[in-house]
Amino acid sequence: MNSLTQLLRNSLIQYKPNSSIIKNAKKWQNLPKFYSTEALQQQSEPDKLYKFVELELKGHDPAVLKSYAKFAITAGNHLDVNSISWNLRKPVHERHTVLKSVHIYKKHRVQYEIRTYFTFVQYKELTGSTADTLLEYVQRNLPEGVGMKSTKVELQSLPPFITEEESTKSDS
Repeated sequence: MNSLTQLLRNSLIQYKPNSSIIKNAKKWQNLPKFYSTEALQQQSEPDKLYKFVELELKGHDPAVLKSYAKFAITAGNHLDVNSISWNLRKPVHERHTVLKSVHIYKKHRVQYEIRTYFTFVQYKELTGSTADTLLEYVQRNLPEGVGMKSTKVELQSLPPFITEEESTKSDS
């Protein structure tokens, strides 16, 4: 123990009792709170409201799409968001017919087919911050070979000129 205190005294780091930490803590309590949630809510505009956010997933492997749709629904459920999923029954077929040989033998052909499967995930009744967080999380975990398109439907209040017209019609 004595060797430790001697080492601390001789080192560049000065050992001081905990009273200095308490003094500094008292100084920090008087500083303005820049990151309080109340201050941020008062300064910023109100959060957007979305009626629903729809994800269109497309890929070539139906098992991967099914697994990813399950992941996306689970992520929404963890954030207490109503979510549903559905698939198109038939995939979209794209067929290409090419000659077997490079130069001749027009009768001999080969046909290639690409199947694209679609899955849709829909989140209902979201706030803007929840939608941004959820979409970022879901997009970062997108597997290879899967494409995603997101569509947002925002709720907005009626413009003032429409509400004024309605109030004048109801008065007369």
